[in-house]
Amino acid sequence: MKLPGETKRERLIKSKDKAQGYGKDPQTRTIKELLDQGVINLDKPSGPTSHEVVSWVKNILEIRRAGHSGTLDPHVTGVLPTMLGDATRLVQTLLLSGKEYACVMRLHDDVPEKKLRAVMDEFVGVIYQRPPLVSAVKRQVRKRSIYYIEFLEQDGRDVLFIVGCEAGTYIRKLCHDIGEAIGCGAHMYELRRTRSGPFAEDDSLITLHMLKDAYTIYKETGDEKPLRKCIYPMEYALRHLPKIIVKDSAVDALARGASLHAQGISQLETGINKGDMVAVFTHMGEVVSIGRAKMTTDELMSAKEGQALDTVAVVMKPGIYPSAWKKK
Repeated sequence: MKLPGETKRERLIKSKDKAQGYGKDPQTRTIKELLDQGVINLDKPSGPTSHEVVSWVKNILEIRRAGHSGTLDPHVTGVLPTMLGDATRLVQTLLLSGKEYACVMRLHDDVPEKKLRAVMDEFVGVIYQRPPLVSAVKRQVRKRSIYYIEFLEQDGRDVLFIVGCEAGTYIRKLCHDIGEAIGCGAHMYELRRTRSGPFAEDDSLITLHMLKDAYTIYKETGDEKPLRKCIYPMEYALRHLPKIIVKDSAVDALARGASLHAQGISQLETGINKGDMVAVFTHMGEVVSIGRAKMTTDELMSAKEGQALDTVAVVMKPGIYPSAWKKK
């Protein structure tokens, strides 16, 4: 089962430029730098709001800025990617990424498994939803994509399944609609987010307690290892996006808000289509900016000029790489 963005891509070489000694490998950032350019794969507990959880993260790490990518209701648990400092500029790239949930749906009557499976399969594809009464958005009918529904087990009237879906899909409403289609009614009983874009329930998932312990150890002893297992470079949050590597000579202009043009590209990945969100990197592996592609991979490879991306967000601060132009 795959979410959008998990397509295997190949790296193509457009020009043979190499790193010229500027910038810094994200893996070698100091703790101070990570606290301003890091991301945490946080396991949200049941009870607090997503906003409260992020506030606790700021208090634990003694930082001023942090943000999450995709609100979870107070009683819902699971993957809540949390960006620190300047990494909050990447939040929008994850807000629109695919999500996966493990859900327990409670049926209002006994339903044979065969019938249940058949009805659930009908919901894979494009569906129409009106947000529930308790929601933070306007209650207008909208289209959402269900990428897959995997039936796991049924225990009486309780049904456990995995659903991969487009951002903004209401699983509570999905359960209600499945119940309506079956004819007996149903409601969401329990929900946990298991994936959000490139973040998943794996070894990188940490709890607030783990984060607190790691930061305390760092502050009291100077031991960075536990904290480095909790905070990853912000580039970790972009693994689901196609990538373009630019020449060192183009980096500073991009960091100052200039558009990326085809002649500034050194390497790029396959599978880029017009309109795709693309991450722009240096040869050192640092993210420079995020943009929407104006050309396909093939067009970018052959183009000698022309705008390659519409810039959505600039991440890197200017002045880290030398300017390729001089004022007269």
